[in-house]
Amino acid sequence: MRRLLLRLGGLGIVLLLLGAWMFWWSAGSSGTAQRVEVREGATLTSLCSQLTDKGLLRNCTATRLVGRVLGSGDGIQAGEFEIPAGTRQSQVLDILQHGAPVQRLVTIPEGMPSVLVQEKLAAVPYLTGPAPLPAEGSVLPDSYSFGRGETRSAVAARMSAAMDRAIIELWPARKPDGCPVTTPEQAVTLASIVEKETGKPSERRAVAGVYCNRLRIGMKLDADPTVIYPVTKGRPLGRRILRSELQADTGYNTYRRPGLPAGPIANPGRASIAAVLDPERHDFIYFVADGTGGHIFARTLPEHNANVRKWFALRKARGEM
Repeated sequence: MRRLLLRLGGLGIVLLLLGAWMFWWSAGSSGTAQRVEVREGATLTSLCSQLTDKGLLRNCTATRLVGRVLGSGDGIQAGEFEIPAGTRQSQVLDILQHGAPVQRLVTIPEGMPSVLVQEKLAAVPYLTGPAPLPAEGSVLPDSYSFGRGETRSAVAARMSAAMDRAIIELWPARKPDGCPVTTPEQAVTLASIVEKETGKPSERRAVAGVYCNRLRIGMKLDADPTVIYPVTKGRPLGRRILRSELQADTGYNTYRRPGLPAGPIANPGRASIAAVLDPERHDFIYFVADGTGGHIFARTLPEHNANVRKWFALRKARGEM
């Protein structure tokens, strides 16, 4: 009798383990992919109701008990996780313990002014808190990941820290006989003008070279975007520049005074900052649009005036004037 009881007991343990194994590897009841948000400090116990309500686990208590025997025993991570449809219960726990959280990105294009950076952060639904207005030129254009529920100010701080790191990296590599900018702040200011003046990456160093040549000889920069900035704070003007705006002494109007404007007029990217710190060596001091998105460069005012006439004729032929 004793042997029979021992055998039955052993069989019961085997059946129990087999049942636990089958339960562990069975799928939850969810037929669709689900998102699970795990806050810092959360445990499987505190997530129980969320996971069962979503149909990801059949029995959270049983999963927790079996997980201690068959699982890794690791804690779950904070973040937002994607759980595919039909995921086994063991995999649900493994995703929460070791999976990569869902990555959300906010992208700041090169040349975006700070007022639009603020608006972009304010429009992200998964962030919290007010969107700060970064100092112009303090944000490095790039794509930034963020977690659901993170504050907008924290994301903005990362953008500014990225610009600080970029300047620390790029400034020591400047060419001593290159552009006559003497501080990182001046380099960012000129890079913001370069960013606004050309949409062609291949032209950045050439355009930077023109402005560096003008600074070197004390010639006014005559950059339209610097006239527009005090009017719109970087937003598109949507019309031609007024004569009164060309004559206004705002601290940014480079048609009024030689030298750099009072500060950046946008947030320049790494490439434009690098172009200012290593501009193309040439003797051009003028450029005008060529109608293809690029520019024609000139050494003398008569050459430049001829290029301007060609540009105006092209615009008239297109019905733009």
